[in-house]
Amino acid sequence: MGTIEFCGDYCLKASSSSSPSVPVTISTSRTDTVNGSHQFKVSGYSLSKGVGIGKYIASETFVVGGYSWAIYFYPDGKSIEDNAAYVSLFIALASEGTDVRALFALTLLDQSGKERHKVHSHFGRVLDSGPYTLKYRGSMWGYKRFFKRTLLEASDYLKNDCLSIHCRVGVVKSYTEADKVYSIALPPSNIGKHFGKLLESGKGSDVNFEVDGEIYAAHKLVLAARSPVFKAQLFGPMKDQNSQCIKVEDIMAPVFKALLHFIYWDALPCMQELVGLNSRWASTLMAQHLLAAADRYALERLKLLCESELCDSVAINTVATTLALAEQHHCYQLKGVCLKFIAVPENLRAVMQTDGFEHLKESCPSVLTELLQHVAMVGDHSVKAFAYTSGSCLDGSDMDGRRVKRRIY
Repeated sequence: MGTIEFCGDYCLKASSSSSPSVPVTISTSRTDTVNGSHQFKVSGYSLSKGVGIGKYIASETFVVGGYSWAIYFYPDGKSIEDNAAYVSLFIALASEGTDVRALFALTLLDQSGKERHKVHSHFGRVLDSGPYTLKYRGSMWGYKRFFKRTLLEASDYLKNDCLSIHCRVGVVKSYTEADKVYSIALPPSNIGKHFGKLLESGKGSDVNFEVDGEIYAAHKLVLAARSPVFKAQLFGPMKDQNSQCIKVEDIMAPVFKALLHFIYWDALPCMQELVGLNSRWASTLMAQHLLAAADRYALERLKLLCESELCDSVAINTVATTLALAEQHHCYQLKGVCLKFIAVPENLRAVMQTDGFEHLKESCPSVLTELLQHVAMVGDHSVKAFAYTSGSCLDGSDMDGRRVKRRIY
């Protein structure tokens, strides 16, 4: 027997235990921290003494959780009653905010290498009263008596008259999540495909580039939108007078073609197809030239893609040339990978016999000093190996004085 329920205005319906169940929706409130950190170096500590009680040295502001923060270091302390016996250290809210809740950690770094850091932290422990609340801009959290000055000046925290302070901030954020009532499959972005087809068709092109006798048609607005260098060249006050056909020097035709491919497709082309050779060496050579072109036209994403490709393809016969390229175009991760590879004893001798090493010595002699440092870090065996070979083989000869060449061009 069912029951009778009122439903809506004067509407009766029968219900029974067999009625379909009512859908249940779920929402969840989540509270978490948005974390960030900043390292602040106080150089010339002894000169900062005497600035006055309550006077501070401030770090640059840094942003965490949508708010700006700054580290305040008081060389003579913050409180008059301490009579400059302590240094004070605080983290301050440097932007507008009301009741900003956050966790903090202030660390004075041990510079002896023993990692006996002085740490005051909210993180990793239960707080009876919850996160600290900063009420307004200029509110601070920290310690008036962070460290006694006499002890600080005799400690390993002070080295070469410099202190190193690390600050961590975790801004507390709360938000509510609810189950989605829809499910729409979103296709991947295809804007690159559309622009790529525009390049292939040549429709609407309004500028030509002559590269090694080859002509490439393109669109000024697309080039200017992607590259600040092209923007200046095509629309700036010093734009080329003959902007209908621009001759490009010092770039090979396949490299310029790859550059245009990236500008329109936002992706690397197949290197082997461009050079017509199915070899890893050809792809590496192409990536080297394309990295230089990317730097020339300020295409940072392309530069990073080439840097990543070259990091994955480090080899004996190309690594010295790649290292020179990394140094000239400020690719620091690529430079580190190359130095580490060459410093391995079994690689070092072979690399020194390549033409690329000769080019490296001539174009970037300062890198050889860094290479020696990496060799030293490998270990005593590596140091001896380098000392043995450097005396007789830095000119690219083998141990019998015979010249060994490995062409990579």
